[in-house]
Amino acid sequence: MSRLIEMIRTKAAADVKKIVLPEGDEKRTVEAASILKREGLAEPVLIGNPDSVRSVAGELGVDIEGIEIINPLTSAKASSYADTLYELRKAKGVTPEDAKKLVEDPMYFGIMMIKCEDADGLVSGAVHTTGDMLRPALQIIKTKPEMKIVSSSFLMDCPNHDLGEDGLLVYADCVVMPNPTSEELAYIAVATADTAKRLCGFEEPRVAMLSFSTKGSAKHELVSKVQEAVAKARKIAPDLLLDGEMQFDAALVPEVGQSKAPGSPVAGRANILVFPDLQAGNIGYKITQRIGGAECFAVLQGLKKPCNDLSRGCSVEDIVNTVAMTAVQAQDA
Repeated sequence: MSRLIEMIRTKAAADVKKIVLPEGDEKRTVEAASILKREGLAEPVLIGNPDSVRSVAGELGVDIEGIEIINPLTSAKASSYADTLYELRKAKGVTPEDAKKLVEDPMYFGIMMIKCEDADGLVSGAVHTTGDMLRPALQIIKTKPEMKIVSSSFLMDCPNHDLGEDGLLVYADCVVMPNPTSEELAYIAVATADTAKRLCGFEEPRVAMLSFSTKGSAKHELVSKVQEAVAKARKIAPDLLLDGEMQFDAALVPEVGQSKAPGSPVAGRANILVFPDLQAGNIGYKITQRIGGAECFAVLQGLKKPCNDLSRGCSVEDIVNTVAMTAVQAQDA
């Protein structure tokens, strides 16, 4: 098991949170819920028909005793959730009938549990797409007051311990924002520093805003966007150690950083890398994973309450780890 995941699981078990799993009768999800309950990493809630969920558990031979199973169609909370949803969305044209129908959907029901403080976070994606979850999350939970966007971070546990924070790095954004503006890049940087503190235990986040240029070595509108993002991020979080624009090697290799950006508080010692767009971020994390041998763990950031997405090809272990990360995010949410 990755040392990073060991640390996250320890944190999760120290302050157990209730995490909703809206794909409650999906086989991997049921097995993961059993592990989460047994190991005390979270209080899982399975959304679905109880008979179906128990049938799956019996087929798998896993113990789900003591795990809450909620059927949205028969829940006593469904009516109040529908009323709350209507009040939240009536200005967007949602009728009381629409709201009642929506909360019958396990995803919307799970999101409403979080909104009404009956749960602390949500994990889905074994069956649903990212959009299936993110759409109701943005409509209902919304972003943190100080955040304007939702983005993603990848926690990278690298075998080369000379990099970042003893081999731990955080990359962003690698999943959500295709072509962020300079302002959006600034918010991604600030959100990622917060993620690094919460999940990786970084006492001193050091953010490098990446480009193909270091400190004006190239002139281009793409470089200018990153330079503007640096200035905006410093206004949003003046105490955050952040610098740029800089190239990948200038951010991570001390001698290169000293040569290309002398005097920078981040160059050569960055532990957070903010990529200029989704193409660069997605390519970058996969190169680090496949060629660099890093273990990678993705989380979403920026929502008032944590909701995280899985790959539809996820393993049981992936679900357990993502729920543990979500639980840690919820501890200070």
